[in-house]
Amino acid sequence: MNTTLATKYSDDPPQEAVGVRVVKLTIKIGIVCLFFGATVVLICNWWVVSSTRNQIYFNVSELPSNEVGLVLGTSKFVRTGKENLFFRYRMEATARLWKEGKVKYLILSGNNDSEYYNEPVDMQRALVKLGVPASVMTLDYAGYRTFDSVVRCKDVFNQEKITIISQNFHNARALYIGNHEGMEAIAFAAQDVPDGYSLRTLIREYLARPYALLDVYVVRPQPEKGNLERR
Repeated sequence: MNTTLATKYSDDPPQEAVGVRVVKLTIKIGIVCLFFGATVVLICNWWVVSSTRNQIYFNVSELPSNEVGLVLGTSKFVRTGKENLFFRYRMEATARLWKEGKVKYLILSGNNDSEYYNEPVDMQRALVKLGVPASVMTLDYAGYRTFDSVVRCKDVFNQEKITIISQNFHNARALYIGNHEGMEAIAFAAQDVPDGYSLRTLIREYLARPYALLDVYVVRPQPEKGNLERR
């Protein structure tokens, strides 16, 4: 064999070594991307929470009165079929605010993506049982996401000065969207659920805040303009 050619082949790294290097490089890139992504999520969460903190109230007596309350929807039951405490506490808070004159009218905004799932109607029934008359409620059947509920409150129902009613972790995102839409919004924090009750919900909210910033500044999705109940 030619001496020069033999030397060349002997200097080439083994195929296995090349594969190991590729794997290590891929892992390093993955770690960097993960770190960058986590940093972006943390910054987005900090920004949403810090910029809306002064608009959220926990004490009914300190809450300013508004004509309209926007109640953000959630499912009445969890996946296991048990009662959803987020729903229960949110409805109790809404009934209390209405009875104490903190809001006069209610927009119940939630998901109604099929005839078998209707958050606005579930909210209405629960509030009627708690002593709130149906005549003060308007049902928004196209509140598929928080972004839709807030934007439709302004564009479809012509309300710009509102009190948002949900749990504290949820209110921050809704207020941020409302602020960007030029709304004069405050929020009341309904009773939170016990620690560990719904870790998945809290994780989802943590990831939803960066998504909300994308909606506000980049994607700008267009919510439905009508308000037809799916039957």
